[in-house]
Amino acid sequence: MNTEQRNHWNRQHKMLSRIITNPKAHTEAVAIILELHTALFASEESNGQQATYEDTLWDTLLESTARSYPVQTPGSRNSIVWHLWHSARIEDITMNILGADCEQVLYSGQYARRLEVPYVHSGNGMSEQDVAALSREVNLGALTEYRRAVARRTRSILSSLEPGQLGRKATPAQFERVREEKAVLDSEQWLMDYWGGKTFAGHVLMPATRHNFVHLNKAIQVKQKLQK
Repeated sequence: MNTEQRNHWNRQHKMLSRIITNPKAHTEAVAIILELHTALFASEESNGQQATYEDTLWDTLLESTARSYPVQTPGSRNSIVWHLWHSARIEDITMNILGADCEQVLYSGQYARRLEVPYVHSGNGMSEQDVAALSREVNLGALTEYRRAVARRTRSILSSLEPGQLGRKATPAQFERVREEKAVLDSEQWLMDYWGGKTFAGHVLMPATRHNFVHLNKAIQVKQKLQK
């Protein structure tokens, strides 16, 4: 994703924020969401289309760079693999538990086992020791597959929404599922409170789109710092 593409992405996101809760603009809003979301995640296959933002990150990326931790970059010390894992976990939790009230991809795809790390929460509030362990031990192939599976599920959920559904909020039972599945650490109640104030549209605007964009930016900064 070059500078022109990133500027286009930001303009489209601003437009989306203006229309996303308007039932009359539902079809247009979903189309923009799918465009923005697709531009962020790695391509399913090489078919001559423009590289996505994640494609750009993986291009020439060394495994040692991806796993490096800590890294001193603006606003973050975390590794590239942590940014990729964390943003996928946040999307999996918000889209599947708080949005569609269905099983997380982490479990439906057996990624809790396949990722080869013991962490099933969002990644917020992790100790430095845990970030270091995840950066060192996570299965990179499984992480790539997990992100693609989360992306596919999100697009399926959003494509099936009816007008007006983006304005709904998650129920107390859905938030209880987050707790039961230990998807957020007990120390991170602020995150539950933040999500509690959001509609489904709010989750789309931040975790499913902007949040991914932010963490890919941070991952690119790490790559640029270490692979000059």
